[in-house]
Parts: sequence; C-alpha cells; structure tokens
Amino acid sequence: MVRISRVASVAACVLVAGLLSACGGVAGTAVPGELDVRKLEVGTYPVDAHEYDQNSSGKGSLLEGMRMADAVVPSVQIDSSLKFGRGSTVLTDATEALDFLAKVSKPVLDNRKYITGFAASGADKPDPAGETRPPSDATAVTNVLLRFPDEASAKLAARELEDADLSVSPDNRKIPSTKYPDAYVHWRPGVPNVGAFHAHKEFVISLFVQRPRADSTDLLNWVDRTLAAQVPAIDNFRATPVNQFDSLKVDPDGLLARVAVADRKGHTPDDDSFAIYGPNHGIHSADDESVTQKLLQDTGADKVAIVDASSVTRVRDFDAARKLVDGLIDTAGDKFDPITAPTDVPGAKCLQLNSRGDLEKDYKYRCYVPYKRYVGVVTSDKEPDVRQKVAAQYALLANSL
Repeated sequence: MVRISRVASVAACVLVAGLLSACGGVAGTAVPGELDVRKLEVGTYPVDAHEYDQNSSGKGSLLEGMRMADAVVPSVQIDSSLKFGRGSTVLTDATEALDFLAKVSKPVLDNRKYITGFAASGADKPDPAGETRPPSDATAVTNVLLRFPDEASAKLAARELEDADLSVSPDNRKIPSTKYPDAYVHWRPGVPNVGAFHAHKEFVISLFVQRPRADSTDLLNWVDRTLAAQVPAIDNFRATPVNQFDSLKVDPDGLLARVAVADRKGHTPDDDSFAIYGPNHGIHSADDESVTQKLLQDTGADKVAIVDASSVTRVRDFDAARKLVDGLIDTAGDKFDPITAPTDVPGAKCLQLNSRGDLEKDYKYRCYVPYKRYVGVVTSDKEPDVRQKVAAQYALLANSL
C-alpha cells in the first residue's frame, strides 16, 4: 500500500512584520471606496487581469481526474473517527493507478481501457512521525475511484481486478457481502486488512481497509459502510462523457488567472501545480477532516485554484472569506506562529513556521489575503518576496474583478 502524498490543497503563505520592500507600482484603476492598488509594491509580479489558454491540449483525462476529487467521499464521511486525512492524488494513467493495485492488474487496466482516477485516504490516527503508513493499531481506509469507458467495461474490470488480487496469494479468501452482493471482497485469514472492488456506473470503487485486528466480519462491515458512503457520491457526481474530455476548459471560471505568480508562461494542467479542485480536495488532506469540512461548508467554498505554491479559493461572500481566513489560521497547528501582516493590504493575516515545523514540508512564511468572495494564499521562504506576493495577490484580485 502506497501512502498518498499530500499536495497543497489550500496553498499558504506567511509574512513577517515590517514594511513592504520598495519595488515597482501596480497598473490598474482604483475603485471608489477601495484601496488604490496602484500604490502597492508588488515587485515584478504581474497583476493585470489575465486569461490562460483554455485548450486542454490533450490533458482532458487529467482535468476530469481533478474533477473526480469531489466524487470520492472524504473518509470522515465514512466514519467520524476517520478524521486524519492522509492526502489524495489524481491517477492519470495505469502506471499511477498501480500504486494502489496489485502490479499484476496492469493487463486489466489496459484491456478495459482505463481512463483516469482519483484516490484518497484517511485514518483514525495520524501516521507516526517520519512514516508513510498508519500505525498497526489504526483504522485506515484508502478509497480509489477508477474510470472506464462505460458500465460494461467497469463491471468486467471489477471482476478481473478481483481475480488478479486473489492470484497474488493462495491464502486469499473471498468474503461475500449481503448488502452489496455485486461487490468483490477478499482477505487473507490472520491479516487485519481487506480489499474490495465494486463497479457502479462507469466506475470501479477499489478499497483497501486496515483494522487493528484480523476479523473478517469486522472487515466486511467496514467495506459495507464505505460503499454506503461512496456509491451515493458517484450518483451525485456529473461525469464528463469521454468524447467531451478534450473540450474541458483549463480555467473555466478564471480562478487560475487570479493566483499571483512570478511567471505566467509555460503553465499546463498539473494536479499539483496548476489545478482546479472542488471542496473535497481540501478535506482529503486535512489534519482534522471534520473541522475542515465544516469550515468549507460554512463558508460556501466551492472551488480552489492552485498555481505553484499559491492558491485562490472562492467562497460565498466577503464575510465568508474573512471567516475562511480565520479558520485556516486556527487549523494551521502549533508549528506556526502568528505575525504582523502588512497594514496596507486590507484583511491580510500571516503566520511564520516555528521550531516545531519542518522546512522540508512547509514554507517559512504563509499569508492569507481576502478580497470580496475570494481568499488568496501565498507562500515563500523569503520575507521580502512574500511581502510582494501579498500585495500582488490583493492587486491581482482587485484588477481581475
């Protein structure tokens, strides 16, 4: 089982106290009653209204995989105890999908014309420090959604994936589910985990469940409760027809273009560094999924755009934007300390990584910038740079709306 790597669901940035560095001014027109953003010091960051190329350039399956983040139910919705998000990832091809399947499954994916997928994982305990697996006494669910061309292909794939898994060891045994008789479930007696495949519409749900003890009845119960949460999530998801993948737009709402970056050139869809996601994406990687889920629901967050290490999240209104900023700061944990934000950027709030943090995992500075119904988040390891980013993010949002 490969642990899902975390990506920046809501990319963040911090800013230390002091004046903004003196750099170039900002183009644009002041709006009555608002800050004249032309006076902000943004360095060389471009802040004029922008639009990225909307052509998918053959990456329609990746764009659909990003959309599928909202088709995979967060683990906390499976069971309230599974609040520790272990991350999520898009599975754009068979090679990536095999990180979550038996290696002998590749012919199945090839023959049934696997298209794209999305995987998420959660547990009732955090991974031990420095480890990439849950502790042995944890309950953990890895939920993988695999997309195939049609319902018939998905049904065949589910059966054949099960056959491939069973063939890995002669000790594997099937466990029939009375609640989901079409699901394929198997385990190895004496081993406290279970695997399952269940076809629903043009998707195959692939599950891997770990429990503290090896009990087939208990393991099957966890498969059933996961399917009870996951199947309705598929029904509520509007899948893009395969023949329309290449017509998917890269930035349909112009959110990526509102993320402040040093260079706008060379960006193509990438699930880590140039991506649009729905709200579930932020929940999948949260240290406390229940808290993050409530925060996103309460603020009406519906989309997040990620470019490099910065992001813009769209929420219900300006009050919700301020609430989201406060909530993100509250959930940042004890490895960050609050610091003074630039006073000429309205509503900006900032954090700095302290000695409990790890510079290999987080940027030194993190700052949140609300503007109308948007929250920009920028990061940097350098104080002058992050200050310019804060100003640039505010100016770009103002010039884009």
